[in-house]
Amino acid sequence: MENHKNNTQLQGNEKLIMEAAKKIFGRKGLDGARMQEIADEAGINKALVHYYFRSKDKLFEAVINVTFLSFFPKVMSLMSNPSISLFQKIERFVDLYITLIQENPHIPGFMAQELSRGGADRVLDMFKDSGIKPEVFFQQIEQEIKTGTIVPVNPVHLIVNMISMCIFPFLARPLISGFLIRDRIDYDEFLEERKKELPKFIINSIKKK
Repeated sequence: MENHKNNTQLQGNEKLIMEAAKKIFGRKGLDGARMQEIADEAGINKALVHYYFRSKDKLFEAVINVTFLSFFPKVMSLMSNPSISLFQKIERFVDLYITLIQENPHIPGFMAQELSRGGADRVLDMFKDSGIKPEVFFQQIEQEIKTGTIVPVNPVHLIVNMISMCIFPFLARPLISGFLIRDRIDYDEFLEERKKELPKFIINSIKKK
């Protein structure tokens, strides 16, 4: 009984630390965050943070791994399913990706931090280990081109466009909130609208007229 209590407490402490780390990393990135800040946010002793995660780098890696482990299987299942049409995949991918960042606002900062500090290999390994095979999606795009459903398009550019147009509103939030939408609409409402508007824009750009 005592062992079960200890395990539950361990999981509780880890969850507190992970949630606090998400907030701090999201605001300050890896380099700007401090373990003491994360401990204060979690409401626990700094020594406990080091006990569970050893270092800031290991904590950062754990946060990112947990975040993407919940995302990658959904994307892999979506993109590899031959019964889902290309247009449906675009719609669902946009919804999945925007929702992921809404729930994990530290992700844009993570990607920017890792790539700028020479961590591209770690990001690449993470995507390779995910099991996602872009070739399956590429083949479906090429097939749709052959059947005349869509105009000739480079699959790499299409995927890059999809990802970049999903992530930009988060990177440019101050500009969008403070200048573009201002009092017209709440930022969260804007993101919900974007989940619907962006797929239409992408699909219309490749759909054969």
